[in-house]
Amino acid sequence: MQYKKRIFIDTVAKHTFKLTGYLVLALLGGIFGMLLYNAISFFAEVRPIDFLTDREWNPTANEPIYGILPLIISTSLVSFGAMLIAIPLGIGTAAFISEYASPRLKNILKPLVEMLAAIPSVVIGFLGIVLVGPQIAEFANLPNGLNALNGSILLAIMALPTIITISEDAIHSIPKTYREASYALGASKWQTLLKVTIPAAAPGIIAAVMLGLGRAIGETMTVLMATGNASLFPSDFFDSVKTITATIAIEMGEVPYQTTHYFALFAIAIVLFFMTLIANLIGEYFINRFRKYHAA
Repeated sequence: MQYKKRIFIDTVAKHTFKLTGYLVLALLGGIFGMLLYNAISFFAEVRPIDFLTDREWNPTANEPIYGILPLIISTSLVSFGAMLIAIPLGIGTAAFISEYASPRLKNILKPLVEMLAAIPSVVIGFLGIVLVGPQIAEFANLPNGLNALNGSILLAIMALPTIITISEDAIHSIPKTYREASYALGASKWQTLLKVTIPAAAPGIIAAVMLGLGRAIGETMTVLMATGNASLFPSDFFDSVKTITATIAIEMGEVPYQTTHYFALFAIAIVLFFMTLIANLIGEYFINRFRKYHAA
């Protein structure tokens, strides 16, 4: 009797978990299908090549222009700048927590890093307006500090918890025998970290970076508040920019329903969907490599 009961419970649990997995796939497919369905109406009026290559986004002009290239470049510029800041800080912090921090300090630092992820994006955006922006404006002699650099700094702060947490797990998971072999050959702790531990943890660290990049690309409120929202082709980090996420957030609430402009926002949402999907797939690929490496 007990055996049949366990078999029944196991069968129900198996089908329940399978159903939830299929439900997630269905939700993802439904979101993509909804975006694609509305974007088709836009591409019936605007050629995809013009949409992707035009250097101006001005859907409210007398002759509307739907060029997403400056939005893609702006999003990429801000995200790339964020990674330039977050990668060395994140990996360095992860290495310190894993290899140098005492157990007591580690127990303090890890929760603090995780608490950083709980700060609302609107709060970070507000700090960018009142704290970071004025400092950038004073440093670069600009009228204001609402530009790509401001957005990059704030997105780096938001990406750091992901990069630090996953990188620290990757570094900590490297077998002690690697370190002991390095020490036996006369290497110092720093040399072991730089030439043995970090290279061995590289798949996990790369996965952390890609997931942090996906976090930066998909952020909305912070870049909406801190980058100036100018739909221009940026030349450097001191130019005001308008990212894809900020464009959708600003214009979706005001655009007339089922107009070309309305459908254009779904088209740029598909571009954003693929950008974040590619970043997450690359991160997932390296995570799987990391797991297989240690399983072997």
